[in-house]
Amino acid sequence: MTNDRPLFLPILLGTPRQGRMSEHVAKFVLSELQKHEEVETELIDVRELNLPTQDAGEQIKDAGFSALMERADGLVIVTPEYNHGYPGMLKHALDSNLKEYVHKAVGLCGVSAGGFGGTRVIQSLLPVMRELGLVTIFWDGNFSNVNQLFDESGALLDQSHVRRTDKFFKELIWMAKVLRYGREQMPAE
Repeated sequence: MTNDRPLFLPILLGTPRQGRMSEHVAKFVLSELQKHEEVETELIDVRELNLPTQDAGEQIKDAGFSALMERADGLVIVTPEYNHGYPGMLKHALDSNLKEYVHKAVGLCGVSAGGFGGTRVIQSLLPVMRELGLVTIFWDGNFSNVNQLFDESGALLDQSHVRRTDKFFKELIWMAKVLRYGREQMPAE
């Protein structure tokens, strides 16, 4: 890489619902990503974004969220699957930026109460990521049966997710480094 500054890879929790089990997943993902010394990260909760609902797109930009997306070298999205789709507030938040995402890596973590681990929400998000200019990595974070993955305090019960998440992060970090190099050395015209 051309410099030694850490990658900035924030995690976006994509649902404002009360009692959301995906919050446990987002906190687990955050704690695992923080183990990578070459990365800075933070959790962004759509619940805390100041996004009006009387308009959409870049007209409703939240200055803080836009600045984070501009600074980001990539993004991790943690989202539950709602009836084979993604939460409307996630789409609302994502659509508030455009140029901030171009040529940046994104890793998708799907969360479901059932056995498919959010596979369908990830499939639904892929064309959205492409349209926004984000480059999806080929590993997904799949969190099936989320109600049984964590105890009441949010502690992970199935340690196999640690290994899988590490593989996910290695791909995300590699892609984020390559794309940052490209953005810095070969700017798009």
